[in-house]
Amino acid sequence: MNVHTASMTGTAMAYVSISGVRKTYGSPRGPVAALEGIDLQVREGEFVSILGPSGCGKSTLLKCIAGLEPTTAGQIVIDGRPLKGPPHDMGMVFQRDVLLDWRTILDNVLITAEFIGRKGPEVRARASALLARFGLGGFEDRHPWELSGGMRQRAAICRALLCDPKLLLMDEPFGALDAMTRDDLNLELARIWQDTRKTVVFITHGISEAVFLSDRVVMMDRNPGRIVEIIDIDLPRPRHLALRETPEFGRYVAHIRHLFASLGILKDDDPETGSGDHS
Repeated sequence: MNVHTASMTGTAMAYVSISGVRKTYGSPRGPVAALEGIDLQVREGEFVSILGPSGCGKSTLLKCIAGLEPTTAGQIVIDGRPLKGPPHDMGMVFQRDVLLDWRTILDNVLITAEFIGRKGPEVRARASALLARFGLGGFEDRHPWELSGGMRQRAAICRALLCDPKLLLMDEPFGALDAMTRDDLNLELARIWQDTRKTVVFITHGISEAVFLSDRVVMMDRNPGRIVEIIDIDLPRPRHLALRETPEFGRYVAHIRHLFASLGILKDDDPETGSGDHS
């Protein structure tokens, strides 16, 4: 198991470079530090999960990377350019699907192309192909209120992928789904990444999910939000759900649980197996 306590050295390889980022919000009682001293380099084509408890600032960090929140201090550089707003070559999936109920599923997916003025049969064909890949073939003319939560989130992922972004940001996209649907979407996301090698920054509070999907797992603590450890996940790809039953996978999960337990974030009832919850 390879563990780093600092960010990747050298920024030449980095597609996303985060240096000394701090984020502070004002309040009647004074400033509140949401993020402090964030240093992280994400290589091009890498799948990085940011893992931590509620309130650790992981979603705030993602919004800063997306150019949706200004930083109080520090710098974010994407593809060699200092961030000054949402990157043009970015797709984003939120915790909620944010579909428009008055548009069909196909038209919801096409929104991202409309924003940049792309139209025509080729774009519609790509949208239909993505929907089919995510098990939504035949649902193009349905409306969001006719679909289950899992199906809606699949459509949201298709929308984010439509314009083939180099950078994909995902903010706990599967957190509200049942376990079986979540497993299914984890597998499909892993296949998509394997095929396209997009740069992915994935926010989650699920330890097993982070280990299963990622090349590296960035662990955060709160008050203020900060990185406490970065773990290389040296597991073979392509990955299948059976991987979660292997000793190697279990060691990564146990290590993460032990660290969170040492920080007082969760209980660790068995020091040998790391059997606390929060998986």
